[in-house]
Amino acid sequence: MGQTLVALLKLQSIETQLAQVRGRLRSRQSAVAVHQRKIDELRLQHSDLHELLLTKRKQADVFDLELKEKEAAVAKLRTSLNTARTNKEYAALLTQINTLRADNSKLEEVALRLMQDADVVKVEQDELADAVQAAEEHLEEVQQTSAEEVTRLTGMVDDLLAQRTEAEGDVPPDILATFSRVAHKYDGEAMAVIESHGKKPPHNYTCGGCFMGLNAEHVNALQVADKIRTCDNCGRILYLDPERQEAHA
Repeated sequence: MGQTLVALLKLQSIETQLAQVRGRLRSRQSAVAVHQRKIDELRLQHSDLHELLLTKRKQADVFDLELKEKEAAVAKLRTSLNTARTNKEYAALLTQINTLRADNSKLEEVALRLMQDADVVKVEQDELADAVQAAEEHLEEVQQTSAEEVTRLTGMVDDLLAQRTEAEGDVPPDILATFSRVAHKYDGEAMAVIESHGKKPPHNYTCGGCFMGLNAEHVNALQVADKIRTCDNCGRILYLDPERQEAHA
């Protein structure tokens, strides 16, 4: 393999490491934001439950107040029973009392159901409050570990960038431009090995990047000249597997 491809493979190795480290760095940097969003969602749910709890309790209070007013009316009517002068008046008062009692029974059922609903909401609210607290404590841990990891990964990126700058010096400018363009397109993967199929000639060849078929001309050219060849389909820079070359040497 020519010196140009050797230099490119070295550059490719650095570029691959750089892409991986940058990916880990982005993931670590987003970890805090992900946990913060989770906490914000939990807080919003807690706020909604708080509003629902207040609504249920207010509704229960309204029914309870109405119930007390009707009970007071029943008590007043009972007093009036003792002073009724005629059977007709007595019967009318008794009918009103029975009607109010029936209404009161319904009011009690509604008020009780609202209070039970409020109790259920309160339990859910308390559970969410605990979840928010646990998430906030976990966020503090994530922030600390993320800060340490970000510092470490940032140092690795800086070191790899320095290595890449040095390695770029061994690659001709026009070829480096091709490498950079393809690397940008494929997230750092600018090169692809030529894969050989078949135990004996004539072999079939494919690009290790896009797996499309390749003309044997690429293989022949790379064996005799120190020039780059690119895949006709994906544009990656092709190279021959050094171990296979040594095995066939």
